[in-house]
Amino acid sequence: MATSLPPPTPPGFPAGGPRRRAHWWQRTWLRYAALTTLLTLSGLVILALVRRQTGTEGFLVGLGLAVLPVPLLVAAFRWLDRVDPGPWRNLLFSFAWGACAAALIAIVANSFATQWIATATADPSHADTLGATVIAPVVEESAKAAAVLLVFLFRRRDFTGIVDGVVIAGVTATGFAFTENILYLGTAFGTDQVTGDTGIFSVTAATFFVRVIMSPFAHPLFTVLTGIGFGVAALSADRQQVRRVLLPVTGLLLAMGMHAVWNGSSTFGEYGFFAVYAVFMVPVFGLLTWLAVWTRQRELGTVRAELPSYAMAGWLAPPEPFALGSMRARRLARKYAARHGGRDAGRAVAEYEAYATSLAFLRHRGRRGRAGADFAVRERELLHELWARREPARPALAYAARATAPPPAPSPWPAACGYPHGQYGLYGHPQGCYGYPAPQYPAYNPYRS
Repeated sequence: MATSLPPPTPPGFPAGGPRRRAHWWQRTWLRYAALTTLLTLSGLVILALVRRQTGTEGFLVGLGLAVLPVPLLVAAFRWLDRVDPGPWRNLLFSFAWGACAAALIAIVANSFATQWIATATADPSHADTLGATVIAPVVEESAKAAAVLLVFLFRRRDFTGIVDGVVIAGVTATGFAFTENILYLGTAFGTDQVTGDTGIFSVTAATFFVRVIMSPFAHPLFTVLTGIGFGVAALSADRQQVRRVLLPVTGLLLAMGMHAVWNGSSTFGEYGFFAVYAVFMVPVFGLLTWLAVWTRQRELGTVRAELPSYAMAGWLAPPEPFALGSMRARRLARKYAARHGGRDAGRAVAEYEAYATSLAFLRHRGRRGRAGADFAVRERELLHELWARREPARPALAYAARATAPPPAPSPWPAACGYPHGQYGLYGHPQGCYGYPAPQYPAYNPYRS
């Protein structure tokens, strides 16, 4: 079966002659070079701006404190994306965009808008409030949404649903919050240096508690609404152009509104911040967390529902759809392969699981008319990748399927019958094997003359 397939075009590589492929390499190289240059310049500029506002010592203190929640948030989003993990380069781009480009846009635009409002009005405090509740949410959420839009447009193969939108948006916002926390914590440390405050009653401690302990999820929570809009748009058919535009815009507007409520909580009275946090932020966070986990479980159900067709065709072994639809079985398969075949075998099984999941999602989109014109080409690519890794993957997944299979249902026949269930078929048990005396319920064997 494997030899009947022609060698597929590698994922992301165009079909055609050498000239077309050379043009593709040139465009890809120029795109990556331009993006890397943009992010590097943005990072250098934002570094200089933050350091100028906080000072060198304040910058180092802010950096050390702001980095603490980053690994936990990134790990949480990566865990959510374990069913069909996207490439690391998308996450690196998203974090870099949020920490460098989006933060630079926000600092420059917010400063300019606040100064303009202050000069146009007689009350500078009104300018600060208006800038925090109106200008900042619009500017910051738009800047972060640009990363989600770029991945949606240029890495469309990796952006297939709600989970992808949540992960890209959340990692982008995590990078943005990282840079913003450096600025706020560094500025607070500089204030403590002037006033001489130290310990838990210092401005630095209060800022750390509010931004890192109480609300590290604030920025990711806002931008995730935008990501959900793009994720639902990715699930829409290509012909539904209006829906594919309105859904991301709606998600962006919701993100701006939620951000505005959060920033304006300090103006709602002495306990406004805690009221908004308890009544608004925590319930929304719980709801979105439930939605993300439910979507992940639904993805596993899609894997279990779509892959049996390929098992019937011989591309997968019969127990593989069950094993690939269970995160526990996947983990056991990787460990089994690594233990018996080394690190390379474990990596091959992980890649096999990822390609099989992508194949299931592709078939699911195809049945719904949302796979695109390259469905057959993409399906051939994924099948080729699976076939190339079948040697280490099949025994590992077979072991995982056996280890995680539910126990067999107990037989309804009494143990006193002396025969295992089904030995003679439904009517073939000896007399008395139904729990009744033989005269009351005589056995019947249709094969007995």
